[in-house]
Amino acid sequence: QVQLVESGGGLVQAGGSLRLSCAASGSTFSIYAMGWFRQAPGKEREFVATISGSGGSKIYATSVKGRFTISRDNAKNTVYLQMNSLKPEDTAIYYCARATRQNYSGTYSRLGDYNYWGQGTQVTVSS
Repeated sequence: QVQLVESGGGLVQAGGSLRLSCAASGSTFSIYAMGWFRQAPGKEREFVATISGSGGSKIYATSVKGRFTISRDNAKNTVYLQMNSLKPEDTAIYYCARATRQNYSGTYSRLGDYNYWGQGTQVTVSS
């Protein structure tokens, strides 16, 4: 059983920055893509960013491109989401997830491509 534990959320003013972390259990972390998703109140969960197992491929949602950066440290079984220039519309619960398919170089942007999820961490951006 894989466990994902997010941390780093909080309250920040518009224009500020936060860095989210997601620590994963298990010994095969590097062969799975990881993703970040978010869910705002009253809205569906949406894709934010994904990174391949190798770290060489990354995809971002249009709404966060140029402001957010996804990265991973396979030696620490951890994936990160650096969020800069935050906006009130970034307010949501942020979830990390591990892809279902073993693929060292693949990236995935659909919810259905992931089968393990963390409990989420709240990010609130005030105007």
